[in-house]
Amino acid sequence: MVIELKEYESASDIAKRIDNEISSTKSMLGEYLRRLDEIRALAERSKKIRDVVFKLAGKKSTHENLGEISVGGMNVVLDANPFHELTAIEEVVRSQQDRLLVLQKSREALKWVDQIGDTDGLRYLVLENDGVPERVLFKIS
Repeated sequence: MVIELKEYESASDIAKRIDNEISSTKSMLGEYLRRLDEIRALAERSKKIRDVVFKLAGKKSTHENLGEISVGGMNVVLDANPFHELTAIEEVVRSQQDRLLVLQKSREALKWVDQIGDTDGLRYLVLENDGVPERVLFKIS
């Protein structure tokens, strides 16, 4: 989480920034959804093969975390399989969807700022959390 204080010349500059963030997030989300579809299909095929092999061997399939270790608070997966990648991409997709919703709500909440227009001597200081405006400060200079 990165919190920044950014200065804008006009309300329309703030709106443009949010619109650019929304566009970028939608683009990223689309790419991750495409990757999710690809890896989901691979993970399903892998699961079917694994289930058949275990059935033929007379063993029960287990979902142990073999090959996963924790190093300094970060999990490291050795010899990652499609399920590991699927889980990671699903987490990214959820995060991008959440970010998109927050950005869209923020843009909607700032519609009133668009009506202010350009006002001489007024600066807009915006407190942003990961690129999402949380507070707008009007500063007269």
